Amino acid sequence: MNKFEALGLEENLLKAIADMGFETPSDVQEKAIPILLEKDTDMVSLAQTGTGKTAAFGFPMLQKINIDSRTTQGLILSPTRELCLQITNEIKNYGKYCKGLNVVAIYGGASITDQARDVKRGAQIIVATPGRMKDMIGRRLVDISKIEYCVLDEADEMLNMGFYEDITEILSHSPEEKSTWLFSATMPREVSAIAKKFMHSPVEITVGGKNMGAENVSHEFYLVNARDRYQSLKRLADANPSIFSVIFCRTKRDTQKVAELLIEDGYSAAALHGDLSQNQRDMVMKSFRNRQIQMLVATDVAARGIDVENITHVINYQLPDEIETYTHRSGRTGRAGKTGVSIVIVSKSERRKISAIEKIIQKKFVQKDVPSGMEICEVQLFHLANKIKNTEINHDIDTYLPNINDVLEEFSKEELIKKVFSVEFTRFYNYYKKAKDLNISGDDYKEESKDSVRYFINIGERDDFDWMTLKDFLKDLLNLGKDDVYKVDVKESFSFFNTDTQHQEMVLSVFKDFQLEGRRVSVEISKDTGRRGGGERRGGRDRGGKRGDFKKRSDRRGSSDRGGNSDRGGSGDRDRGGSGEKSGFKGRSRRRDSSSSDNKGTGGRRRSRS
Repeated sequence: MNKFEALGLEENLLKAIADMGFETPSDVQEKAIPILLEKDTDMVSLAQTGTGKTAAFGFPMLQKINIDSRTTQGLILSPTRELCLQITNEIKNYGKYCKGLNVVAIYGGASITDQARDVKRGAQIIVATPGRMKDMIGRRLVDISKIEYCVLDEADEMLNMGFYEDITEILSHSPEEKSTWLFSATMPREVSAIAKKFMHSPVEITVGGKNMGAENVSHEFYLVNARDRYQSLKRLADANPSIFSVIFCRTKRDTQKVAELLIEDGYSAAALHGDLSQNQRDMVMKSFRNRQIQMLVATDVAARGIDVENITHVINYQLPDEIETYTHRSGRTGRAGKTGVSIVIVSKSERRKISAIEKIIQKKFVQKDVPSGMEICEVQLFHLANKIKNTEINHDIDTYLPNINDVLEEFSKEELIKKVFSVEFTRFYNYYKKAKDLNISGDDYKEESKDSVRYFINIGERDDFDWMTLKDFLKDLLNLGKDDVYKVDVKESFSFFNTDTQHQEMVLSVFKDFQLEGRRVSVEISKDTGRRGGGERRGGRDRGGKRGDFKKRSDRRGSSDRGGNSDRGGSGDRDRGGSGEKSGFKGRSRRRDSSSSDNKGTGGRRRSRS
């Protein structure tokens, strides 16, 4: 008996499974499919991306809906256009022998009229992104009042992107008695809350552990100075000649900059971020899938929904704001039984985050050294040897061999080998022969610096800053490295940040008569210096400072104490994606550049070195 047949699937679905070459169900399929086929129930399924979740809910839905009816019976919500289209195509493949099946994808960036027409023809299953789905319901172009099954796929991602209100609105138009199936890689509080609100006594299945990393992924970190981050990235790429990777940066600006630097240095790279048009995004992804691009540099938001096979490495050029996001990043590799490597390039001030990630993924990181120049030369040399060894001979060259032999007849076999390999070896040798050691000792980083000064600054969320954009603003203005400005904590009308004591005089001097867009910006030493833990984080109270201190500061400036009462934190939780990519930063960046020629002239160069 076929192992899928043992799960209870019907013949037309088993036939499609055979055509696709599936032989053994994945863990999540083996656990979910029998339960969903047996009874109508709500379900919460926790499993990593790339573990076959689409089939886990797709096959049961196809088997349970009435294909002969034109009524919409199944709704699948997913976070991105790409994932929406991917799920739609997979469901169509699963149901290729279900005569009369109509699966319609609804997503932004395409004709809403065409999508409405496809639905009107009779769509038993709709796969949709929340934004476009809400829009179509509002226009009465879609009716989900009779759906029997609703899937929230990549639920944690949808909530991270700010879709909670859209999902709530969509589900309010669906029947109370439907079955809701929630699939998620992690189980943060927000996902638990949505499960409680929209589900009744759900069955919970877990593949691995909650928030755990994928089984086939190994985790490594490289400890370097922030200014050597890009050079470390290049060495890791050179030390892995067959690399096929996604490189994650926090912001659109860093993503574009890193991709441009890689391209300038001769690597096949491209950027994927929110400023790309849909057509540009499609072209980049097509090139990446075809392996014309080896290194895709992406933001977390733009990378959601990417499902590309055989990615060898995920490289965290910068760690994400939310540590849980690391699970999604690392899940891009090690799929479908393949092995993968997740790499973190970490600076001294970020070293402590590795331990926090280990607790979440329940796996240990291995600290490794960035390869030396000579190690890279050796790797490249043997890579070339194997490439030559495995190259299939093109016999069209045979007619030219006599003339080639005449040119090379004076050389022995050994000399020819040396010449052939010198073509590649010399290039790397000349580049790396004086390369410095980029590694730093794990003992060098400061868990909590005793020589640290905490400052108060009278700008915050109301000025379009979150902790990341304020940190970038400060390090550019003060001409400091990324690790030299830390513990940035943004409130509504004011903020805090730290530097080492050695920078104190310079910081206070820069802000002595400083104005931003005509407004006086002042900095002073904070009373809570050294007492506050936590570092750069989103939201929450400033646990070290006293709220009374905030009011006194605001009163001295003649402003209301809205920041002290709010204490909301500064990462833009309202901004979908939460990775510092909100429009306010873009405007803020332009305004800073126009008001300071120094920033404009030097900011890019400073960033390119980090």
